[in-house]
Amino acid sequence: MRFSKELFWDLDIENLDFQLHKSQIIPRVFMKGKIDDILQVLRYYDKNEVKNVLLNTRYLDKKTLALAAVYFSTDKEEFRCYKLSQSTPQLWP
Repeated sequence: MRFSKELFWDLDIENLDFQLHKSQIIPRVFMKGKIDDILQVLRYYDKNEVKNVLLNTRYLDKKTLALAAVYFSTDKEEFRCYKLSQSTPQLWP
């Protein structure tokens, strides 16, 4: 896969194992990638595989969570990151 250069600036993309590191690759691409990067991920991985990784990710920003919930036709309450954010008390309103 060829991603935008700035997406994995801190890693050697040539040595990245796309199956072994999918739990780090998929959320990063969805949060920081361009639409072409997201489409590459969806072509490379099975749709259910991407969904399961995103459902079990500890953190997704609000926009990415909304995108994933709509794309996968899933309530945002089912995402682990949503449950964790709801259980963490806010210090400032």
